[in-house]
Amino acid sequence: MGKDYYKSLGVDKNASQDEIKKAFRKLAHEHHPDKKSGNEQKFKEINEAYQVLGDAQKKSKYDQYGSAFEHGQAGGGFQGFEGFRDFNGYTQGFDINMDDLGDIFGGIGDMFGFGGSRRSANRARRGGDIQVLLTLDFNEAVFGIEKEIGLNKTIKCDHCHGNLAEPGTKIENCQNCGGSGRVNNVQRTIFGSMQVQSVCPTCQGDGKKYTQKCTKCHGQGVIKDQVKIKVKIPAGIDEGESIRLSGQGEAGEKSGPAGDLYIKMRINPDKRFVREGYNITSKSTISFSQAVLGDKIEITTLDGTVKLKVPEGTHSGTVFKLKERGVPKLSGRGPFGTSQGKRGDHLVEVTINIPKNLSRRQKELLREFDNG
Repeated sequence: MGKDYYKSLGVDKNASQDEIKKAFRKLAHEHHPDKKSGNEQKFKEINEAYQVLGDAQKKSKYDQYGSAFEHGQAGGGFQGFEGFRDFNGYTQGFDINMDDLGDIFGGIGDMFGFGGSRRSANRARRGGDIQVLLTLDFNEAVFGIEKEIGLNKTIKCDHCHGNLAEPGTKIENCQNCGGSGRVNNVQRTIFGSMQVQSVCPTCQGDGKKYTQKCTKCHGQGVIKDQVKIKVKIPAGIDEGESIRLSGQGEAGEKSGPAGDLYIKMRINPDKRFVREGYNITSKSTISFSQAVLGDKIEITTLDGTVKLKVPEGTHSGTVFKLKERGVPKLSGRGPFGTSQGKRGDHLVEVTINIPKNLSRRQKELLREFDNG
């Protein structure tokens, strides 16, 4: 069979792809040439083995023909580090994602732009979003109100105003990286000797050199503090709805932009009304004679008391509409939404109070009425 790739990786011939990959990663960590205990020859050997066994098609041919199968392929087989110069051949030969490469070869992920978390660790970072719950009374939600809320959050440092340096001290570009926050180094990788870009060790990616960092925020540009924010709650907002205040979340580190503040509404119920979208519903009880003869009754609405005409012969359960006596409608325009000048309706359901314990005379009158 020639070279025994299974022996090189220390796996059984029936090993799964996950087991092969796991064995490769372990040995690559152990024998990487950049490590003091590394072994370049061994490293090449395990890479050659993984290029074949890590590919299901190549593994099948290897199991059938042995390592000699490579000579029949266009471009030849794996030839140590030189075999990785063809990036297309590399992606086909290695069934491995860039996270694996980042774990195994350190800075190589940065070189190709896959090490974003490491690359931006010391650069400007957007602040986090904040979500708070605000409780409103029923009428406050209906007609809108301005509220003041208190938050404990990160804000821009009021001592250095976010420039990270102690006021009055000197700020210069880092001489090591020229103010870019990045430096170039030559690193030996599986591709050969290549230029790798990494975070500047002198300024830790800031690109600046401070005579003295801010004594209050310690060079972060932000501090924790208690702040109060006034919020305009739009008329017509409903239970569970939220409004977003852009830039009112946590302040960003290293002069990064602030996050957003999301305010979610919880609305206390009102015993008099039930809200259904932009409509208001309520119930009113009338007497038997009012239902039969008709009357004008007083109805409590969001705007106060109004008169409702109940026609004669009204049945229990009849619903009357008080037009545009409901909740103001939001247009959705602007940061908070604005009223369209229209409102929902107030729906009043009437129920008839059937009298009990009637006198003999009252019963006689009802029988006479029934008999027509």
